[in-house]
Amino acid sequence: MKITDFLFVLAGVLLNAGAQLLLKSGASAVGPIQGFEGLRQVALTLAFHPGVIGGLFCYVLSVVLWIVALSRVDVSMAYPMLSIGYVVNALLASALLGEVISAQRWAGMAVILLGVAIIARS
Repeated sequence: MKITDFLFVLAGVLLNAGAQLLLKSGASAVGPIQGFEGLRQVALTLAFHPGVIGGLFCYVLSVVLWIVALSRVDVSMAYPMLSIGYVVNALLASALLGEVISAQRWAGMAVILLGVAIIARS
């Protein structure tokens, strides 16, 4: 995979991971959603929350970059690269949200990165 192609894939993955964190900020703002009671108010709060709006914007940008990447790279190579998002998300959630990464998660992330490296070199 050419470096420019990889950068399109990586940018899409990073935007997708950023979207998850922004959506989490919106979800945290409303707290745990319990059933359908008050769902309308929750939906309105989420619809206008800056994190949710930013997350959706990141998703749109990531889709555009993903389409560019798919126009340049075989899907059988590009799609597994999405796994990088799991690693990025866990690291950012730990750094920004204080989430704890267990030894099992670290091992899983190492396996993911090894798999991505093998595919990228093929």
